[in-house]
Amino acid sequence: MNFDRFRFTLRAVLCEYLRLPERALEAYMDSFRADPHDARCARSIAWIHAQKARWNAAAEWFDRAIGLEPEDADTWFNLGYVQEQGGNHPAALASQRRAAELNPRHDRAWYGVGMIHAHQGEHAAAAEALQHAAELQPMNGAAWYALGMARQHNNEPEQVEKVIRHLALHEPQTAKRLIQDAQRADLSHLLPF
Repeated sequence: MNFDRFRFTLRAVLCEYLRLPERALEAYMDSFRADPHDARCARSIAWIHAQKARWNAAAEWFDRAIGLEPEDADTWFNLGYVQEQGGNHPAALASQRRAAELNPRHDRAWYGVGMIHAHQGEHAAAAEALQHAAELQPMNGAAWYALGMARQHNNEPEQVEKVIRHLALHEPQTAKRLIQDAQRADLSHLLPF
């Protein structure tokens, strides 16, 4: 057992608990120097940077964690998230796609892929990815709303109606917002109020 790594990690966790992120970061850095093969430590360092909106540093540390555990879908997803926040949309899309490839049931990765495509105006690709996210999380109103908007922008009125019907049953307020934002007042009769 690497007692230095254990000691530094314990100090880091305590500092996080006490809401001292910079001191926790120092302790995690010491822990990583004691064991540069600790992917969990690299992820912890990345998250502290992300909490401080230091997106490039966070991406660097998530990338290190991926170098240590290349098949971890959650780390790929988190890398994509910080890349997107940092404005690197092509890299974020590739990372989110990799997360979804490694774990096809990773609804947040599919949602990320869909939202990146939507922001780039690629509505057919957005709808395809968001359909996966919505199917994996049928009660996720945000995914269904984004799917409805992607379908609307892709000129698929029948598919928009299907999304609104689903939302009307589970999240009527979100359905109402989608009707307004998609300018589909003709579907207002689907709302329960």
